[in-house]
Parts: sequence; C-alpha cells; structure tokens
Amino acid sequence: MSRPVLVVQNAVSDPLGPLGDWLRAAGMSLDVRNAETGDELPALDGYDGLIVLGGGMSAGDDERARWLPSVRALLAQALADEIPTLAICLGAQLLAVALGGRVGPNPEGPEFGAQLVAKRANAGTDPLFRDLPITPDVIQWHFDAVLDLPPGAVLLAGSPTCEVQAFRAGRVAWGIQFHIETTPALVRQWAAEDAAALDGYDVERLLERSDAVHADIAEVWQPVVAIFAGIVEDPASVPRTRPLRMVTAEPVTDPAAIRAALAAQMQAAHEPPTFDQ
Repeated sequence: MSRPVLVVQNAVSDPLGPLGDWLRAAGMSLDVRNAETGDELPALDGYDGLIVLGGGMSAGDDERARWLPSVRALLAQALADEIPTLAICLGAQLLAVALGGRVGPNPEGPEFGAQLVAKRANAGTDPLFRDLPITPDVIQWHFDAVLDLPPGAVLLAGSPTCEVQAFRAGRVAWGIQFHIETTPALVRQWAAEDAAALDGYDVERLLERSDAVHADIAEVWQPVVAIFAGIVEDPASVPRTRPLRMVTAEPVTDPAAIRAALAAQMQAAHEPPTFDQ
C-alpha cells in the first residue's frame, strides 16, 4: 500500500485547493502540514512524495518564517533520496536555494494574474511537461524568481518576463514558479491583500481574466498532476536522462538563422532520450 504524500503549506493564504482534489482523485493519500500555524514538519521516512506550496515570504526570509530552513532541508533530502517532489512558487524558489541555486527579486518586476508560459527544449522529454501545450495557461503571483538554476537542473518552461518558470532537479523533483492550485476566489483574495502592489494595474480586468482561465488550467494541469501521482507510486518509471545540450552564445538576429535554430531545437526536443549507464 502506498504511503502518503507530505504537503507543506507555507501560508494560510495559499492552500492546496483543487490540486488536493486532483491528487486524491488520482489515488493519493495526503498529509497536509501548515507550517505557518505551527504544524510539525516530519521526516520524509514515512512518505512517498513531497509537495511544497507557496507563500508571501522570500525563500531566505528565515527571520519571518523560522520553519523555512526545515523546508529547505526536506527538499534537499527528497532530491537525495529521489522522492518525487512538486514545489510551487515559493516552494520552487526554496527548492532552487536548497540545491545551490539563486533567488531574488524578478528583474522584470512582479507577475500577477493569468498568463502564458512557454515550454523549453528539455520539456520534450520530460514526463510531466512533454504532453503539455506549447504555451499553457497558468496563474502568476510572485515578486521573487529563480535567477540561477541549481547545478544540473534543467529548464522546462520560461516567459519573456521571467526566464525560469519551471525546472526539474535530479530525476523526479520539479519546481514551478507559477500556480495551478488556485481558485478565482483565492486570486481575488490575493489581489485584496496586495492592493498596494497592484496600484497602476487594471485590477478588475486582471481578475476577470483570472476568473475565466481557471477552467482551462484545470483541463490542462489535472492530467499532469495525475502523471505526477503515477510517478509517486512508481518512481522507477522515470528513466535517468541527460539534458539536451544548450549553448550560450551571442543573440541570433538574422531571420533565416532564427528559423534554422528553432527547427533544430524542435528536432532535438523530439529525439529519443539518451540514458545514463
């Protein structure tokens, strides 16, 4: 019989929401611990998976949220023990920091509301991301971002205003900067709490778009969560793969060269993965 998935809730204002319903529908048993209200964070020995949710603090804000070092330790242990992990927003930032990455204010400023993210080349062979639409809908609500990925992590999705939107660390640990667990009511609550930060935004339009996109988010992301649940039940189903080689060079500006580079990237993304010995 499968052991439960440990869910770390970092803030009362960011609950598990529909994500919990999707996980339970996929057969998962959940042990939700609200760290902000003082719930103990147990060792991972008795769990088959780990989920870390978001919150309004920064990933290194240990004075404000004294449990964060324990969360980072859980994430590092999950990676070492290859326990399937899904880390969302602050959770993704904590995962990055725990593994040697760097987090700070997003250079392009905060992101709010319904937006699109775009898959990157390594998503083509990733078990969670390979069948997603090229630009899936998500909810954004963050001020900080992952500025440098941890060593060995692979980029799975990005956007023009925040390059690291999703990544995989190790074999079965995923971090996503965006939210898939929200409801329209929760986003409206966040907007009320962050009214000062939203000064200058068309808040009502932002909220109307958020209301409208939640049905699409459920349609796209519930199957992804079901795949994650399957990985929790059978982590060995995910093979070890080498990431695609990515080259850093001067920007390409010639239109013909851009088309050739895109064609090569798409071909590489659909080639069969190579396996470690």
